[in-house]
Order: sequence, then structure tokens, then C-alpha cells
Amino acid sequence: MPDGRKWLWGVLAALLAGIAYATLGPEGWQIRLGLPYLVEHFLAYFTLTTLACLAWPRPLRVAAVLVPLAVALEAAQGLTPDRTPDLATALSAAAAVVTAALVAALALALWRKRRKP
Repeated sequence: MPDGRKWLWGVLAALLAGIAYATLGPEGWQIRLGLPYLVEHFLAYFTLTTLACLAWPRPLRVAAVLVPLAVALEAAQGLTPDRTPDLATALSAAAAVVTAALVAALALALWRKRRKP
């Protein structure tokens, strides 16, 4: 891994830990943006996926890892006493991951095509 990306992996780990904590932590301790929860989930997972694609430029592999993770985190809310899993939220997170991965794949393909003589 190039030295320039090490900090990005740290940011990714912190963002993923924040998402996991927001998903499974006490409801009263969450930081809310004032947006609908589906939009918040979409933005959080879109950001996570975009950063992951910058750190590891294999967008479809990133999506293959993050989609099950997003669904598993949402399903794990069934184990908490104050939350219930929501299918719409899981689909919003999965849609954000797939959208960001496809945009990153398109950007990488265009960049590689442009670099070839």
C-alpha cells in the first residue's frame, strides 16, 4: 500500500466504527443531522464507499464487502433493546454502496481510458 493512503485507511476505520456505533449504540447518544433517517444512511454509506474506493480502487469488490456489512449491521439492531431492524434502511444503505461503487467504477474506467495513448 502506498504511504499516501495510510491516513485514508484510518479515516475509513473511524467512519466505519462511527456507523457501527450509531447503528448499535444507545439511541439517545446518536448525533442526528436533522435529515430523514434514510437520507442519513444513504449519505453515510455513500461517503464510506467513496473513501473505500479511493483507498482500494476495486469498486465492485468494495461493494461486495460493504453491502452485506450494511445489511448485517441493520439486522443486528434486532439484538438491541431499543431498536428494530428496518428493511427500507438496509435497502437505502445497500443502494448507496452500489451507487457509489458504480460511479467509482465508471470514473476509474474513464481515467484509465484517458491515460492510454
